[in-house]
Amino acid sequence: MSTIDHASPDDATENRRAKRNVFVLVLAQAILGAQMPMLFTVGGLAGQSLASNICFATLPISLIVLGSMVTATPISAFMQKYGRRAGFAVGALGGALGGAIGAYGLYIASFPVFLLGSFLTGIYMSAQGFYRFAAADTATDEFRPKAISYVMAGGLAAAVIGPQLVKGTADWYVVPFLGTYLAAIALNVIGATLFLFLDIPKPKAPHADDPKGRTRLELLKTPRIAVAIICAMVTYALMNLVMTSTPLAVVGCGYTAGNAADIVSAHVLAMFAPSFFTGHLIVRFGVEKIVATGLVILAAAGAVALQGVDIANFYIALILLGFGWNFGFIGATAMLTAAHEPHERGRVQGMNDVLVFGGVTIASLASGGLLNCSGGTPVEGWSAVNMAMAPFLVLAGGALIWLMFQPRERSI
Repeated sequence: MSTIDHASPDDATENRRAKRNVFVLVLAQAILGAQMPMLFTVGGLAGQSLASNICFATLPISLIVLGSMVTATPISAFMQKYGRRAGFAVGALGGALGGAIGAYGLYIASFPVFLLGSFLTGIYMSAQGFYRFAAADTATDEFRPKAISYVMAGGLAAAVIGPQLVKGTADWYVVPFLGTYLAAIALNVIGATLFLFLDIPKPKAPHADDPKGRTRLELLKTPRIAVAIICAMVTYALMNLVMTSTPLAVVGCGYTAGNAADIVSAHVLAMFAPSFFTGHLIVRFGVEKIVATGLVILAAAGAVALQGVDIANFYIALILLGFGWNFGFIGATAMLTAAHEPHERGRVQGMNDVLVFGGVTIASLASGGLLNCSGGTPVEGWSAVNMAMAPFLVLAGGALIWLMFQPRERSI
């Protein structure tokens, strides 16, 4: 049943429309989404060159996530009123504007201007976060987790396009990374045209006698919603904590920026490659088992990273980090979409992304400080980053165990 169009005639018709929308969203994830690995690869390195204190090197990445957090609720409300197509267009506009201001900040060597551009890029990141929810809007209950998974799989192309664009554009100009930010503008302009082909009906105008739905507090008190949000927060925040500091750690340990780009590329590939089958695994084994598997893989990533700083350790740890994020985050998303009513969609999804990206903001802020300011060497800092994962993995794992003892609610 669609979460927007309540008059779907039959499952076959709905799934035909859903598959078309999934195709469009996969392309958007691939083209527009390529800017995220680009900017996450160069953001810390560019920030390190502009900041007066290296402890703030990853602040540009933190500002991207902060921008995503503070715009999640307004964009969700905007989509609830005007539709997905309009909301995604606003996101692309924010990405283009952020890229332009970021490029100007690099050109004049102004860290504050560069940070402003990063913050505005967060508008795109926020809108991109709703691709997965849009995939579910016109899908049947059976197809929904697969639709979410397929759209996330579009990140595979982004994982290749983004880092390769970094390698090809970082030295276009005398000012390092200026070309990368100009390329990000082009991706937003080109990618925005894809949304003309989306076929997701606008939400019906609310009537006085429509169900109001639960308040945010009541939603948070719903066990499955609470656990889904906790697991999404922990999974995404820990992935960001480690990924944000990876380019700095790789370069700090004597490798090149090209090595860092390749490792980030391998990581992003691992984030999205499992998406071809994650939805099927959720349908077969249940969402809780898939989320739990993701948490275990994240723990394994930290363990590998703590074994040393050989290039192989970086690759293996970041690949495991990507796999863990995929299972944990897609599983948490599927859990959330099955735990609320259609008329609660805007409220739940906006609240979820505010909390998730709030956690990610804190993680990205902590990442640079842990790496550059918690030890005397990059190796010690890298160890601190990975050891910081442990208590949060325990929190998410404990939440899943607690959910097992709660009365069964509506779920996948």
